[in-house]
Amino acid sequence: MSIKPGALRFNTDSMKLEIFRGSANYEGTASMAGIGTLAAGQWEEIVATSPEAQTGGARGVMFGGVNNSAVVNQIEYINIDSTGNSIDFGTISATTSSSSAVSSRERGLYGGGQVPTTVNTIEFITISSTGNAINFGDLSQTRRYSAGMSNQTRGVFAGGDTPSISTTIDYVTIAQTGDAIDFGDLSTGSTTFQGLSSSTRGICAGGDPGINTIQFITISTLGNSADFGDLTQARRGNTACSNSTRGIFSGGYTPALYDIIDYVEIATLGNAVDFGNLTQSRWLLASCASSTRGVILGGYTPSPATAYNIMDYVQFANTGNAIDFGDIDTVRRSFSACSNGHGGL
Repeated sequence: MSIKPGALRFNTDSMKLEIFRGSANYEGTASMAGIGTLAAGQWEEIVATSPEAQTGGARGVMFGGVNNSAVVNQIEYINIDSTGNSIDFGTISATTSSSSAVSSRERGLYGGGQVPTTVNTIEFITISSTGNAINFGDLSQTRRYSAGMSNQTRGVFAGGDTPSISTTIDYVTIAQTGDAIDFGDLSTGSTTFQGLSSSTRGICAGGDPGINTIQFITISTLGNSADFGDLTQARRGNTACSNSTRGIFSGGYTPALYDIIDYVEIATLGNAVDFGNLTQSRWLLASCASSTRGVILGGYTPSPATAYNIMDYVQFANTGNAIDFGDIDTVRRSFSACSNGHGGL
């Protein structure tokens, strides 16, 4: 059986309509066995909703974390297209730090973390509403500080520590509850880092033990990560977010504390380029995004030991320094965030 670009199918796993497309230099037809890379052609969901229709704009949600004295169980949210302070959303089932998050336009999931021992729990919320998180399933292994990457269909959790550094990549189908399934392995194991996505690629960079490696996967397939390029500075505890074309990496530590923001063009391969600077050097921070903005949330400085309620934002289309967005209601570090408007959607 062969398939040409423009063909439609109904995906019975995700219950969504999908279209088959190839790259600009796509030639001929692709066999079912050849599907998986853009050059060979791949299926992509036809999106019929938008953050504006659901919530009046893209909504960013943050899960758990550590304040200056204790682990917290709060979920808070912001409207990314405006500025202002965070708003209460609900709670997660246990006080959890060091989790990672993925999302579709409808659901936000966070997985793993420390409570106080390392766990494999995955929980979810409906982003357009408010309320407490609900059990989704389990990761393939207990771990914390992994990198989350997602498109509208799949959420991918990569790396982390158990406490030894993990190379594991596993995935879930976001629309269906259940346990994570093996995806492949990172080419370089890492922890204390975060990921970003386009609709086709997931990218993660940096992390312990202080590396500058950028790795990528094709979200719709299975397999190991491949080399993308290098960050401008090796660091850990950095955060990442993106729109559909550009991804940014912010903050970090090793051994100095950084206010760096650098970026990549997701569709190409290559090293990161300087974007600008945060309003405050910090690490163990999180971020979320709309199609135009990235918002960098919270973080920590080790000397003096201080967790922050800072929120900064940047416009993806323009390089430059971050601007104040507002304040998180609860100061926090070592937490995760997602949105219903990021680049993978």
